[in-house]
Amino acid sequence: MEQLKHECGVAMVRLLKPLEYYKRKYGTCLYGLNKLYLLMEKQHNRGQEGAGVGVIKMNSSPGHEYVFRERALGPNAIQDIFSTINRQIERDAIADKPIELIDACTPFIGEVYMGHLRYSTTGRSGINYVHPFLRRNNWCSRSLMLCGNFNMTNVDDIFRSVVEKGQHPRIYSDTVIILEQLGYALDKENSRLYHKYTEEGLDGIARAGAIEDHLDLVPVLQSTAPGWDGGYVICGAVGSGDMWALRDPHGIRPAFYYYDDEIVVVASERPVIQTVLNVSRSDVRELMPGSAVIVSKSGNVWVGDVLGEKENRRCSFERIYFSRGSDADIYKERKALGRNLVDKILCVVDYDLKHAVFSFIPNTAEVAFIGMIEGLEKYLDVSKATHIEELSVEGALTHDVLMEIMSRKLRIEKVAIKDIKLRTFIAEGESRNDLAAHVYDVTYGIVENGRDTLVVIDDSIVRGTTLRQSIIRMLDRLHPKKIVVVSSSPQVRYPDYYGIDMSRMGEFCAFRAAVSLLKKRGMEHVLEQVYEDCLMMEKMPDDELRNCVKAIYAPFTDEEISEEIARMLTPVDTQADVCIIYQSLEGLSKAVPDCPGDWYFSGDYPTPGGTRLVNRAFVNYYEGNMDKR
Repeated sequence: MEQLKHECGVAMVRLLKPLEYYKRKYGTCLYGLNKLYLLMEKQHNRGQEGAGVGVIKMNSSPGHEYVFRERALGPNAIQDIFSTINRQIERDAIADKPIELIDACTPFIGEVYMGHLRYSTTGRSGINYVHPFLRRNNWCSRSLMLCGNFNMTNVDDIFRSVVEKGQHPRIYSDTVIILEQLGYALDKENSRLYHKYTEEGLDGIARAGAIEDHLDLVPVLQSTAPGWDGGYVICGAVGSGDMWALRDPHGIRPAFYYYDDEIVVVASERPVIQTVLNVSRSDVRELMPGSAVIVSKSGNVWVGDVLGEKENRRCSFERIYFSRGSDADIYKERKALGRNLVDKILCVVDYDLKHAVFSFIPNTAEVAFIGMIEGLEKYLDVSKATHIEELSVEGALTHDVLMEIMSRKLRIEKVAIKDIKLRTFIAEGESRNDLAAHVYDVTYGIVENGRDTLVVIDDSIVRGTTLRQSIIRMLDRLHPKKIVVVSSSPQVRYPDYYGIDMSRMGEFCAFRAAVSLLKKRGMEHVLEQVYEDCLMMEKMPDDELRNCVKAIYAPFTDEEISEEIARMLTPVDTQADVCIIYQSLEGLSKAVPDCPGDWYFSGDYPTPGGTRLVNRAFVNYYEGNMDKR
């Protein structure tokens, strides 16, 4: 499938013991930094456009830096960052230093560690957009570092509220704006404590220490986050040592945490924490929607509700595609997605398993393939048992017949092989398409020409570009009678606005197929009506919004749209018949019951911002503004 981008992955580490403790127990004062590196490397799947690391040193001497940051661009960003950090540490010659000097002066060795992996889903790229972001101040308790896995749908509103307070954000991006919002709230909390302790007779260093010791981050978050519309996990660290991670009230973006008496860890995926800290699954907890995990300067860990938990809309695409399949629940869910497609597959191959070859598109669909095969094998076992029983009743079951029945197996082959990443940018036009057709290679000699049906499963078919330019052409070289492409996810019909790179309406093959059917059947008036309805929605308050784009799909069955997608994505010179099968929404819900966020399939957005933006996306499409989101 074509690569989908996702924003983003987070990792946070908070050490709860003095640095000397880790040196003594684990043999290194780099314990926290090493854990951060592993957490980031094992979430490499979540972002390969850039990465960033931030460290806060709580015991820094005045006149020495206490907030450190390193960022880099490109797929090797993690290695580049840690190579740079290691060079700085080596130059500081920590092997010859007493632990007290390391704790006070050595760069990138501290108590609070923040890591971020980024994919851009907004079209903005470059080092200035790479997390973590910093808001520096001479007062430790006013310095703020921020990163997150999020996308806000109401950036204009947030920006306006920040400017109205008199602030002047230097970059128009949701991260910078949120940084300024939170910084403003943090300043207010500092001012409150400043006046409180001044009235109590404290001054100078004593007052600054009291402020640091008594910061309350809950009101800081509660005064800002209710105005955010989007899916998010926002991670922050104050220069004096306080740390937090906050999850959106619908739980759209994932977050997990673990803590004991030595360490607090937050990450976007559960198995990453399990592996890096070598702890059991039950020890790693999900950060519940609307809740935060907060660690104070003193090391107090608090986990609780901050924003209130709303309707569960955990992202199902996380389970289908983005998150690592090594998570126990995700592995089972992906297998279930494959099993749920068995009835449709059997129907399409006319129940002729003898002349069907089964495979998958490497590599993310492999687990769904296992589930699909298990379901087909169950059907085959029942079929064999029924046949044996019938022949037994008839008295026609001989040893040879029994051996023939028992020898019936599924034909499982590795048909598609992901080849080297070809540099298609050196070509243009048809020559570029010809190069794209060779992104995958095939295994020859396993398909009977003109007789076998070739069934391949993929995790999703979103735009269809790779399917048309590469996969179908590749499979047709094997000369099957029919090619059946199976998607373990339903038809992607609507843009995502919460952190997945699916935002332009005209990109989706399901949308293009529905528009094509409307035109074929003389129903272009539906498009015009949807356009007018979408314009009307722009003036509506949030509680009266509706997704007008649903009307484009309403006249057709899922099967009709799938057939049109197959027609549109099949190259004209293809010899085999081509069929595309999609997962149903019911099948998705059955396989992934705890993550019902399916707005990209159903059009039911979890927040008003999503509904408002999908209507705007259709207006842009209809008016020909194809580059707008």
